[in-house]
Amino acid sequence: MKTIHLLIIVAGMSVGTAFQAGAQLAVVDTVAVDSVSPGGAVMSLDRCIEIALSDNPTVRVADMEVTRMELSRKETIGQLLPSISFNGTYSRTLAKQTMYMNMDGFGGASSGDGEASDGDDASSAIASRGKGDGGIKVGLDNSYSMGFQASMPVIAPQLWKTLKLSDSQILESLETARSSRQSLVNQVKNAYYALLFAQDSYNVVMQSLDMARFTASLYEKQFQVGAASRYDVLRTQVAVKNIEPQLTQAEITVKQARLQLLLLMGIPEYIAIQPDVTLADFEKSMYDMTMALSRDIKDNSDLRKLDIQSRILKETLDVQKMAWYPTLSLSANYNWTSMSNGSPFRNFRWSPYSMIGLTLSVPLFEGGQRYNRVRQAEVQVKEMKFQRENLVNSINMQVDLAFENIQLNVRQINSCSESVNQAATAHDIVKQSFEIGAASYLDLRDAELSLTQSRNSYNQAIYNYLVANSNLELLLGSYDVSRFMPAR
Repeated sequence: MKTIHLLIIVAGMSVGTAFQAGAQLAVVDTVAVDSVSPGGAVMSLDRCIEIALSDNPTVRVADMEVTRMELSRKETIGQLLPSISFNGTYSRTLAKQTMYMNMDGFGGASSGDGEASDGDDASSAIASRGKGDGGIKVGLDNSYSMGFQASMPVIAPQLWKTLKLSDSQILESLETARSSRQSLVNQVKNAYYALLFAQDSYNVVMQSLDMARFTASLYEKQFQVGAASRYDVLRTQVAVKNIEPQLTQAEITVKQARLQLLLLMGIPEYIAIQPDVTLADFEKSMYDMTMALSRDIKDNSDLRKLDIQSRILKETLDVQKMAWYPTLSLSANYNWTSMSNGSPFRNFRWSPYSMIGLTLSVPLFEGGQRYNRVRQAEVQVKEMKFQRENLVNSINMQVDLAFENIQLNVRQINSCSESVNQAATAHDIVKQSFEIGAASYLDLRDAELSLTQSRNSYNQAIYNYLVANSNLELLLGSYDVSRFMPAR
């Protein structure tokens, strides 16, 4: 996880008759902060995306999945290398085997108990007579064996094809990681735009409150000189009180939007951040952004993953076909054996032996299992082809709708921008007329409501346009996340 440097900002100390002190603590990433304002650390959209991509758990899990698939491929490669092991065994004979032979004059040659003592020679230990029943007990008490075994595939067509399958699975994991980043970028952008919209809405409510307070103050002055009635004063004061809850709700909305952005960035919630732009700043570049939009869907994450899955299915089909081919493996071992009677810790007689060989396996018949597995893989490949056609049609339809929505938003922004200018001009005229008594309070209030509504509609139109652009970017998979990815 990227190290977050701590910067303590102490502000708000003043000296007067009444001492007042305040301190504001903010945790600021020195890499991601453009500047510091009284409202908090100022961050650009790109800096917010950079922080989110570096620490978000979803992205980190996707990267770990890529690492896991790379390790899985190395595991497959390891199956092509020699496998060497060391084994050791010991066994103690409790009851020796009895061997019978159908030979003339054999059997009943000894009337003893047939048990060999520790002092008997090797021939007596290996083959001692029974109790006259015609059998011979064979074997020794202790048996030891230890040595090295090695094996390596020489011809393994199915294993070779599995390596290509592992490569495709790594590509699928990489695309999943890229898709996670694209989705996170979209979420961060939308949260950033939501914070801009909340702050601009708060500013509109504040401006409306300032206008209402100005009107109430003006009537209060007129009432003091007898130029206005008490009713006019109360009416304007009530208008101020009606706007104050809207301001409180706007503050709550700003806090919620900021918390959502901080959550996506993985930053503690007590840190205050401020965007470095406003919604109106995007109007200047929206025409260039709209003209630069593309309809190319080749980078769509769902489509790319489906193509990789189709490739995996085709390679899986090849793996199933390779099951019909013969395999050849090499094996070798070098062992030591020892056998003795009596105590297992005495009379060791180690005899080495070694062996090397080839094993050829030719599959002939398995009840049609291989044939049916191949047929299943072929059906899956055909299914994936139809799924791709359906996905392409669906994506193209979504792209068309997104373009139409963006164009409508652009026209709406133009209309709302003109409406704001006209409403502001009309409000200024009515305000000047009201100050000299040429316009009524209702005229002024109507102009204020029209201006507030126009500003809200303007901010809403730009917000809708930015969100639509971000969603189209996610749909096309066109955002360049590689510049934020760590070097592999």
